[in-house]
Amino acid sequence: MLTSFGAVKISEHVHWVGAVDWEIRDFHGYATDRGTTYNAYLVLADKITLIDTVKAPFRDEFLARIASVVDPSDISIIVSNHAEMDHSGCLPDVVDLSKPDQIFASKMGAKALQSHFHGRFDVTPVEDGGTLSLGNVDLQFLETRMLHWPDSMFTYLAADEVLFSQDAFGMHLASTERFDDGIDESVLYEEAAKYYANILMPYSPMVTKLLARVKELDLPFALVAPDHGPIWRSRFGMVAEDYAKWAEQKPTLKAVVVYDTMWGSTGRMARAIADGLAVGGARPSLIPLQGSNRSDVAAELLEAGALLVGTPTINNNMFPSLGDVFLYLRGLRPRNLIGAAFGSYGWSGEGVSQANAILKEMKVELVSDGFSVQFVPDEKDLAECRTLGQRVAERLVEMVDD
Repeated sequence: MLTSFGAVKISEHVHWVGAVDWEIRDFHGYATDRGTTYNAYLVLADKITLIDTVKAPFRDEFLARIASVVDPSDISIIVSNHAEMDHSGCLPDVVDLSKPDQIFASKMGAKALQSHFHGRFDVTPVEDGGTLSLGNVDLQFLETRMLHWPDSMFTYLAADEVLFSQDAFGMHLASTERFDDGIDESVLYEEAAKYYANILMPYSPMVTKLLARVKELDLPFALVAPDHGPIWRSRFGMVAEDYAKWAEQKPTLKAVVVYDTMWGSTGRMARAIADGLAVGGARPSLIPLQGSNRSDVAAELLEAGALLVGTPTINNNMFPSLGDVFLYLRGLRPRNLIGAAFGSYGWSGEGVSQANAILKEMKVELVSDGFSVQFVPDEKDLAECRTLGQRVAERLVEMVDD
């Protein structure tokens, strides 16, 4: 076992015993340019309790952090807030080492862990709102289904006013800083927004309900400890307000123009459309897919009001990079958008009509039936692109002013 990793005390009874992944750059299709952490927490109560584990390759780092505080065999209770393998990957190892008295999870979590590990150990389901005595302190459980898995739940340690929030309020950000106030606020905002857009956006209605329920419970939070990224101790109010705003998905004047181009023609059209958007009062954000990731598009779209898609046609289809982005965005289910499709083609030109059809399927309000140009756009074509941009901007201004 490695010995160079130590735990970090975060409150009277709690130590952080997670792992830092400096190298990961893709998290199931989401570009993690700043790495991530897998957070786990050790509660030093009469019954020593572990909240979540870490991704399997980080076993040694994780166990070394636990061993810097207690012998892993002293763990009596394990709580799994979320069964996804980046938080349960080391669960079998901890069970083998500690032989805990009990393992707890939500009802759906117990089922998921049984499926993951084929009944290797028993898991006791907890009730929504239920409590568990650790002797000198108590835990309270709050189901948060579909934030972002069916099994997800929060655990609250009233004695220290710590909310263990699993993936909610998290971000993919590797750092030696354990708390939010040790990290630049602009980085926190960027990574929290990117995380929400790529992980939680489809479940925005549940986020709204969760925030209302947490407010109703009126639990004091000294710390909010997610399973990824820094622990919130100074700026949780900021991220809670951001979550409320992001969940609403109210349109803004930002217009995202995502496109790919084969010989530069669709790119010229995108730039002309951006000019028209700006003239019309919108804020264009151009995302060329050569060098951009699908998750960058999702992050930009989180606080936008329009989505315009530019695609060439290849082999009677839209460009593959646009197909990838559409497949990804369709699953994230962004709401309250207007938009249009455009592009250049050489022979048949099906790309724009295909993009248009998917925008309709995504319930994007179309400002145009699509605009196609054969081969290279001339000045007249580019003027029409600018006009299209202006039309989208004018509609966007109307929506935002309503």
